[in-house]
Amino acid sequence: MLAARAERGSDALHLVEIPVPEPGPLDVLVEVASAGLAPGMMRLLAQGAFRHLPTTLGHEAAGTVAAVGDRVTGIAPGARVRVHPNLTCRSCRYCRTDREMMCAQQAMIGHAAFSDVPMPLYDEYHDGGLAGYVRVPHWLVDPLPDAVSFDVGAKVHDLANAVRALKLADLAAGATLVVTAATGTMGTATVALAPHFGVARLVLVGRSTERLEAVRRLSPGVATDILALDGLPAGWEEGQGLTRALRDLVPGGADAVLDYVPQGPVTLQATAALTTGGTLVHMGANQAPVTLPMVALMRNCWRIVGTRACTRTDAEQVLALLGSGALDAGGLITHRYPLADAARAVDAMQSRTEPIWMAVVNP
Repeated sequence: MLAARAERGSDALHLVEIPVPEPGPLDVLVEVASAGLAPGMMRLLAQGAFRHLPTTLGHEAAGTVAAVGDRVTGIAPGARVRVHPNLTCRSCRYCRTDREMMCAQQAMIGHAAFSDVPMPLYDEYHDGGLAGYVRVPHWLVDPLPDAVSFDVGAKVHDLANAVRALKLADLAAGATLVVTAATGTMGTATVALAPHFGVARLVLVGRSTERLEAVRRLSPGVATDILALDGLPAGWEEGQGLTRALRDLVPGGADAVLDYVPQGPVTLQATAALTTGGTLVHMGANQAPVTLPMVALMRNCWRIVGTRACTRTDAEQVLALLGSGALDAGGLITHRYPLADAARAVDAMQSRTEPIWMAVVNP
């Protein structure tokens, strides 16, 4: 089968022919119909975060069960499924309390690992879904409702990440929510899900007015303002220009900021636009320091929450919304590529020269 692989000594994506994996006794072999693309995987590869090389990339996948191990029950060939990529111990205090992303063994199929502890599941199942087939442990496949396409099924993980961030914001009905990097994968997922979490008003922050205007339609019925960074006065980065612009739009402050910005001063300036008791939820891996005096957190009763992934519960909630028809996520997928064009697809996502909300590969 053709697979998009990471090779030792290279930070590029390689398309190679490898054997179709054989399922073990507790495994499910999925014929991949759609695999999600995440540009961050190439950055992590360059940083040396992939512990097993060579490996097949891709932590998001959906398709049809091709075969099951002889000890697997309740899953039959031909079933439509999506793969939940989180590899965890399943028994620690985090795994038992719906916080599996905090497990010391947490890693993702086809993705990176960040802990130095032994990771037997990651050792066994590090190959991902950017291939014709993917082999996974049987407990990590979820039935895909008939009404949900494989492309949407492949992006359930990102939608579930947005669900986790929205939950952590602890929003009351009628809340005002600021979403940064609103035109990216996580931003658009959050905008689409916002009406299901009590949001009455959205303020979308991004680089371009044109791209932000296109995102407005994802939350029909929710009052939405946009704030483009390219429209702020020169020097806004050093002069708190974003904070002032947000305060002009929401004088009383936002109830929460869901921050997906990977770099720069947006995180800090958006935090300063929170209302009393507001919450910043960060899932952007921004390395810029947030230099807030602790007295500001104390006086304003602000909460700052970091989260790095979703849980199985979040994914199940997304599947329920999709299956019932309450959530239509098909419009979030703006780009589809054949597997042979995976390298071009990754380049397009990294360059961001054209608007890309969600992208998938169809092997």
